[in-house]
Amino acid sequence: QVQPVESGGGLVQAGGSLRLSCLTSGRTFGRDAVSWFRQAPGKEREFVAGTRWSVSITSYVDSVKGRFTISRDNAKNTVYLQMNSLKPEDTAVYYCAVGQVVDRTPNRYDYWGQGTQVTVSS
Repeated sequence: QVQPVESGGGLVQAGGSLRLSCLTSGRTFGRDAVSWFRQAPGKEREFVAGTRWSVSITSYVDSVKGRFTISRDNAKNTVYLQMNSLKPEDTAVYYCAVGQVVDRTPNRYDYWGQGTQVTVSS
């Protein structure tokens, strides 16, 4: 299985929390990076957070800093996105992407999941 698989989306009230999971194939063929993107209706796909399997680094878009946390479980080949203090503007389809490096440009990634819907009500 090469394509990542997301889970954990849903409907939550503003101020609530959700945890997304991304099951991957792990660090294979030099693909060391796993990132989360999101896409709201009528908007471009946006980088949210990224991490790497081999080194302890994380990167976040400014709008989620202090609210979202990306983490990984190397033994389970799974990357998580813990989302706290959710806002209506966080509503989007969230995608997991696998690539060689963490990059905010979507076309730098080789594999994408199908996406999971996150809806935050006001």
